[in-house]
Amino acid sequence: MTIFEFDTLGTIRFLLPGDDGYEEASTVSVRTGSPAVVAQPANAAEVATAVRFAADNGLTLSVRAGGHSGSGHSTNDGGLVIDLSRMTQMSVADDSLVTIGGGATWGAVADFLRPYELAISSGDTRSVGVGGLTLGGGVGWMVREHGLALDQLVEAEVVTATGDVLTANESENDDLFWALRGGGGNFGVVTRFTFRAHELAGVHFGALTFGDTDLETLLRGWRDAMREAPERLNSTFLSMPAFGEDAPGGVTILVNYAGLDDDEATAAIAPLLALDGLASNSIQRTAYSELLSEPMHPPQGIRVANNNGFASDFSDVVVDAVARMYTALPGSVLMIRYLRGSFNTVDPSVTAFAFRDSETLIISAAFFPEDAPDSATDAYQAQWNTLLPHLQGIYGNFSALTSDLATPQMYPPPTLARLARIKAQYDPGDLFDQNHNIRPAADWR
Repeated sequence: MTIFEFDTLGTIRFLLPGDDGYEEASTVSVRTGSPAVVAQPANAAEVATAVRFAADNGLTLSVRAGGHSGSGHSTNDGGLVIDLSRMTQMSVADDSLVTIGGGATWGAVADFLRPYELAISSGDTRSVGVGGLTLGGGVGWMVREHGLALDQLVEAEVVTATGDVLTANESENDDLFWALRGGGGNFGVVTRFTFRAHELAGVHFGALTFGDTDLETLLRGWRDAMREAPERLNSTFLSMPAFGEDAPGGVTILVNYAGLDDDEATAAIAPLLALDGLASNSIQRTAYSELLSEPMHPPQGIRVANNNGFASDFSDVVVDAVARMYTALPGSVLMIRYLRGSFNTVDPSVTAFAFRDSETLIISAAFFPEDAPDSATDAYQAQWNTLLPHLQGIYGNFSALTSDLATPQMYPPPTLARLARIKAQYDPGDLFDQNHNIRPAADWR
């Protein structure tokens, strides 16, 4: 560890190449970076100093919270990484407001809230950072009842590109608050989040697996059951290839009923249990913190191609198109997350997260040898493109596309234009560009 003590920097923990902890702090889920320096601030004032240092020295600036970063933006080569891992403090107020440091992970949050019998609908992976997931959306295991993670956010402390520390909520810097909820890390470093938590003593969670069955029929049955299900019931449809003896592949419906009442849970889940081809059922009572999983990463030497998109109506036409696409891609993964509920009741103008009328989020991934020709991934892309007439937008948190490709698909033009104007106000020089970047307004005209 190296400590720099300069008049302009104060005393901040810095890591240089070769220091203990440098490699870990430079690594995210998809790559290891080689930044010139990693800053590990302990509070907002130190974050502000690190931001000014990056700006003054023309350094590429990345912000690392949980280090999940499927797009790889949370590290860089030759620049500065602000690693928020020392800022993980949490507290609960009497009105179920939960304050969380910008470096916390969702697994730690769930563990912390468990004794209070509270929960925040987040993602479904323990190691994902609160910051990255929330600012980009947060489609979690209670999305139908409580909406996105960002829908539960009531306030944020933000360090801007000028090093100012601002509070953003519905009455103070409300334009910034709007942009943070869906605009990603484009507007500053969020050092503290305040969420409205929900009472939750436990859940009924598990997997329903299915044997040989017609995919279209099963998808329709799942959709119809979810259309009638109470919003406390959330589920994800998953079809996987085999990944060795311990992961034989097949169709699984992951199920979460947010509550411990056995009779209510049984009644809610019953239509899913009645679907043809049910082979096993592992649903049981558990704590919300127990259903958050560790991420799955493909083995070394594998090239991954992936896509996602929202379907406003998961109609029979869309179901058939999805089934045809998936059948034409042997060895690929299909995941469909059901959204209809509170997710849809938020007015699209209230946050920067768009496509609120969606019924499902459809995700596809295919795996190729690292030396596979581009023609193989092109063929996969061509199959996915057959779905595009039925889809709208993409979910940025699940996209590894470059910014020029991803950002215009993440937002309708009016939303993107408003985000670009706010970007020009808070970050006119685009210091925070290591993300699905929203360039300042002039660049989007």
